[in-house]
Amino acid sequence: MTDVRAFAARQLAPVLASQGSLSGLDAALADSGVATRDRGFAKALCFGVCRTQPRLQALAQELLRQPFKQRDDDIHALLLLGLYQLLYMRVPPHAAVSETAGAARALNKGWATRVINGCLRRFQRESVALQGRVDRDPGVALLHPTWLLKRLRQAWPDDWRAIAEANNQPGPMTLRVNARRTTREGYLARLAEAGIAAEPCRHAATGITLETPCDVSALPGFAEGEVSVQDEAAQLAADLLAPALAGRATPRVLDACAAPGGKAAHLLETCDAELTALDVDAQRLARVRTTLERLGLAAHLEAADAGSLDGWDGTPYEAILLDAPCSGTGVIRRHPDIKLLRRPSDLRELAALQARLLDSLWQALAPGGTLLYATCSVMPEENAEQIAAFLARTPDARAETVDAAWGRAAGAGRQLLPQTGGHDGFFYARLVKESTTPGA
Repeated sequence: MTDVRAFAARQLAPVLASQGSLSGLDAALADSGVATRDRGFAKALCFGVCRTQPRLQALAQELLRQPFKQRDDDIHALLLLGLYQLLYMRVPPHAAVSETAGAARALNKGWATRVINGCLRRFQRESVALQGRVDRDPGVALLHPTWLLKRLRQAWPDDWRAIAEANNQPGPMTLRVNARRTTREGYLARLAEAGIAAEPCRHAATGITLETPCDVSALPGFAEGEVSVQDEAAQLAADLLAPALAGRATPRVLDACAAPGGKAAHLLETCDAELTALDVDAQRLARVRTTLERLGLAAHLEAADAGSLDGWDGTPYEAILLDAPCSGTGVIRRHPDIKLLRRPSDLRELAALQARLLDSLWQALAPGGTLLYATCSVMPEENAEQIAAFLARTPDARAETVDAAWGRAAGAGRQLLPQTGGHDGFFYARLVKESTTPGA
């Protein structure tokens, strides 16, 4: 049987070194040998360490006489795991110390047992003083890299602290009811019968938020396609494209960066469309197929680069959804490794990619058609500023006002900020292609 803490340390080591992510954690767990009963604990450890890493790292620096060598990144991860358990979990302190120190043997580094044990025991003795010392740094206290906290403060001077605090809390589990199979009211009743507490989302018409997250296998009708897991903010895309599809018998729709397929599926649940799901990553595109098959939906799937329109037959689309690659700064609470993996230079590179995708896809949009631009970012350079630049260089494009009860106006679009207990951070802009070029 694989030691759960040693497993977590192996998974975290490349993430802490900015050389990997937690995206493959579920697959790794399935092949790990970690006892089934311990897998939830393993995920909580990995996600928790990433979520609180700035503080854990500062404490580790106080406790260590000298940093571990690069070849011992797994031992460094083990120390952070021990600190996380002592600070944030209900693991009995003696177990957190002894089991974490003992896991060094499972990593074939028995020498580190004494080091980990000594650091964790010292932390227990000096906890109050050590925490007070490191928390003088706002980035440590708010669990964010200094550069990211600075950017949030520049972008949202009145909201940056609330954004950071929301980022530090796990997001709720939100469902999307398949309107082709059932109603929200009907599914809420089924959840109540199953003893699962839930309430309707405030803004998403088919959204439901669970009081407590659960495994999808416990959801009534999940395997049969009656419901999917999708954040409320992401569910708003289908509503925003609905006016462009209304009155059309079978509109041609392109989901340009489709994986993992939640928005494409939602569109097909709400209208009869001829939908093409495009993604540059063939492996990720396979997840779209799996999603659609479970829901009993069909689309044309194509692995291609939306930035070059590879494979496009020249027939324009009435509607295009561009859920653009972005910094993910609106979904940090669901992907806390973003704190470790993002760099300031990433924002410039992503903004350039987003601009290329906008310019390319605009060619494939029919006159009078609508392109919905979306990101799960809270950074203006990826959102309001990106759209302003596109409108300035694209004469036949105009922004259609998103008049909604959610979010706030942000340039020509609408911005949602992450809400504790509520939706993720998201940005939407609805762009319409003029039938004739102004001034022509």
